[in-house]
Amino acid sequence: MIGVFSDTHGDLGAFDAAYELLRAKGARRFLFVGARYTDLDEWVLWRRQKSRGGREYSDADFLADVTQWLVSPQEAKPRTPASREAPADVASEDDRRLVMERFVRVPERESLAYRDPTVANKAMDLVGDTLCCVVHDKNDLVKDDLLNAQVFIHGKESEPKVVRIGPRYFVTPGRLVGASEQTCGLLEKAERNLSFSAFRLDGHLVLPPQVLQVDSRSTKLTVK
Repeated sequence: MIGVFSDTHGDLGAFDAAYELLRAKGARRFLFVGARYTDLDEWVLWRRQKSRGGREYSDADFLADVTQWLVSPQEAKPRTPASREAPADVASEDDRRLVMERFVRVPERESLAYRDPTVANKAMDLVGDTLCCVVHDKNDLVKDDLLNAQVFIHGKESEPKVVRIGPRYFVTPGRLVGASEQTCGLLEKAERNLSFSAFRLDGHLVLPPQVLQVDSRSTKLTVK
């Protein structure tokens, strides 16, 4: 299962609530679909601060993390397979790494990351046998994206929905900030197809499971 959420706009509490809700529902990986791109990094620091009883991450904490990594690299935690439960804690540097590995994120146009040539504005992610394109604003999609992927996961919408146009699906989890309801979504395999559902942060189902009729045998991949 993959948790999907977007448009946190600096609300780390909403980010945290979405992560915990989707993790409790079985999400093993997460798509953070922009606005604000840096909220993932700030949320991790916020969680680490909470784990220290509200104390800020100090130089001493940094040195302790580095020392632990240098003196015992062979004892570092193994990479957690995506099939296992999503990490519940980010207290140590190893925990932080394991959590970050579970996320795919894309920047919004207003962010510095969007103008950074080393940061991709879109991401391709394979869900089962289906190639999905992840982007904050669906208006950033170009012809090659439409040819390569079958499912497009995007943000910048006030409510969760699934829209089918021909063989392609456009999926959005809604917003965590700036909408009448704070919502996030869950994407999962449903036999040969995919299914998408959405929830409020209190766990109330607002979008019943919508089946995405995908067929891996018909997915096109353009190679240049």
